[in-house]
Amino acid sequence: MDAVVKSFKHAIRPQRPSRAEAEAAVKTLILWAGDDPEREGLRDTPRRVTKAYSEVFSGYDLDASEALKRVFEEVEGYDDMVLVKDIDFTSHCEHHMVPFVGKAHIGYFPNGGVVGLSKLARVVDLFAKRLQTQETMTNQIINALEEALKPRGVAVMIEAEHMCMSMRGVQKRGASTLTSGFTGVFQNNPAEQIRFLTMVRGK
Repeated sequence: MDAVVKSFKHAIRPQRPSRAEAEAAVKTLILWAGDDPEREGLRDTPRRVTKAYSEVFSGYDLDASEALKRVFEEVEGYDDMVLVKDIDFTSHCEHHMVPFVGKAHIGYFPNGGVVGLSKLARVVDLFAKRLQTQETMTNQIINALEEALKPRGVAVMIEAEHMCMSMRGVQKRGASTLTSGFTGVFQNNPAEQIRFLTMVRGK
């Protein structure tokens, strides 16, 4: 794959502000929106928001290589496609900080071993729980699998609905965005791409 997305762990991380500073920022946003952060219903909102953010953006503190480091080699020579589809996720658009929700489908050809199936779902969550674009997230999942597993090929498809498109702007509810990426066998053999897509779409 030509495009290489640098993982966040290799980037220079800005210093994280204190919880008190984060809560003050939320209070400022409430004021900017036109409401009173001191009224009863909003008094604890800054605390709740910062707590929620620590959960929905927990992916910044996780490393995909750790999630994928254990490979099972006793698979009786299995070397055909492994596919995990319909992995639900919720992420947040880095442009508007509103959610996008969808499913990820991951296929790969093993190269001497396989990874636990739940680990693929964990990798999706790890990247989803960051400020994201769907295109970047697709590449990040591919790159993580390539680095950790050295497979003979990876296929990733993500389909999602973006709230920044359905609740603001053009306000088109139900519109779905689809991204995909292929490496190795999937990239070089169109028949394997078709097989992956057929298996993803199959009931």
